Amino acid sequence: MPGKVADFLRATELDDAERAALDHGQAVRRGQDYTLRVPAVPAIHRQLLERCQPLDSAAAIPAQRKARREYANRVNALAH
Repeated sequence: MPGKVADFLRATELDDAERAALDHGQAVRRGQDYTLRVPAVPAIHRQLLERCQPLDSAAAIPAQRKARREYANRVNALAH
């Protein structure tokens, strides 16, 4: 999960399973930002992806929109 998505999700209301998944994630430095490796089942990742829908709007900054798209691509790849 890109760091910009993780930061957004930490500031939102999450249920217990989603919060636990984020809390157990391991941050890995990637250039200027970081990636959060979240050890969770695909269903949790899909729930987290739904929660970050506001990052897909025009109100979000371009980096946040790109981070959400990258996360969506990764989550969709889990299903196949």
